[in-house]
Amino acid sequence: MRLYLTALKPTDSVTDGFLPAARALGCDVTVLTDRPEHHRDSGTEVLGCDVRDARAVIDTVSGHHTPGAIFSNSDHLQAETALAAAYFGLPGKDWRACVTAKNKALTRARLAEAGVETVRSVRLAPGDPVPRDVPFPAVVKPREGVASEDVVLVRDDRELEEALHAIGARRPGEALVVEEYLEGPLHTLETLGDGSGTRVLGGFRTTLGPLPYFVEERLDWEPPPAAGHVLRALDALGVGFGACHTEYVMTQAGPRIIEVNYRVIGDHCDLLLGNLLGVPLFERILGVHLGLPAGDLGGAREHGTALSVVAERAGTVVSAPGVVAPAPGARVRLWHRPLRAVGDRIEPTNTNRDYLGVVRAIGPDRVSVDAALTAFAADRPWVIA
Repeated sequence: MRLYLTALKPTDSVTDGFLPAARALGCDVTVLTDRPEHHRDSGTEVLGCDVRDARAVIDTVSGHHTPGAIFSNSDHLQAETALAAAYFGLPGKDWRACVTAKNKALTRARLAEAGVETVRSVRLAPGDPVPRDVPFPAVVKPREGVASEDVVLVRDDRELEEALHAIGARRPGEALVVEEYLEGPLHTLETLGDGSGTRVLGGFRTTLGPLPYFVEERLDWEPPPAAGHVLRALDALGVGFGACHTEYVMTQAGPRIIEVNYRVIGDHCDLLLGNLLGVPLFERILGVHLGLPAGDLGGAREHGTALSVVAERAGTVVSAPGVVAPAPGARVRLWHRPLRAVGDRIEPTNTNRDYLGVVRAIGPDRVSVDAALTAFAADRPWVIA
């Protein structure tokens, strides 16, 4: 069985998750990418391809081995990959749902049309005048952005104009969205669908860094308080098949969707999710694209936390902990994955790109997990000079 995996740059989700899972499922893997030089160490076949163009993906696959599945975990390639899978008659996501979920303006419009929820929002194409009826405080964000990049809270017309000017300079030609600020606890819902239904895997409570930016610093496993509302939203968007990571806020007026990421949760929380559920999560996700049922998805019996170490100042990394795996028999299992190295120059961006490393820990309760995280940070600090 040949699995084609479309990708941009290598990610830990692919190297530590999906590639081993594909091999465990007995698949021969071909990575399709427009950056083949970055995938030379993947240990699998790599073909150069304009993966942002579904026609190029279809053409490349048709001239190679017969596909058993075409899959991507990239935020940027879901619609193209879905179109290619549909062309070959393979299980996959609805490309229209992929486009709607990726485009934050379309998401807002569709949820309002379906009567699920209404959030005041306006789409701004390049050159559009600055709106004068914005409900402050408001959030400015790229229409199709990722990783909290260029997402900022503005409190008045002056801050709005400054944000639009600065983001427009960094992203010429891109449309933006300005919407009301949704205040309240931030949560996620993790789901997996196999064509027969959408299964809830669980959710996390998200802790953000200081405003006006929206850097995700910590995620704690927590029962989802509004799974029903989120599932209705996903159904309205046509999102069901495959893995999905949805972010939402519990406002005083009820739950409101922040964004729908039509792929598995990232930043090592996918690895944490699999550890918590006690199932080979990546195999389950790939399996549905191979036509298999989702099967038993386990259940969490412990507390889990993913803590991102965020660079708070510019400078050079002079000391850093290395890779850490759980000690045998430890009451709290703890992993650390460095994302930067000693000698790296750090220039904070106020986005998720500022992560130096990610620590994930699983233990019998939150108290023990917090104690382990605190001890790790004290014993093995990141030092920037």
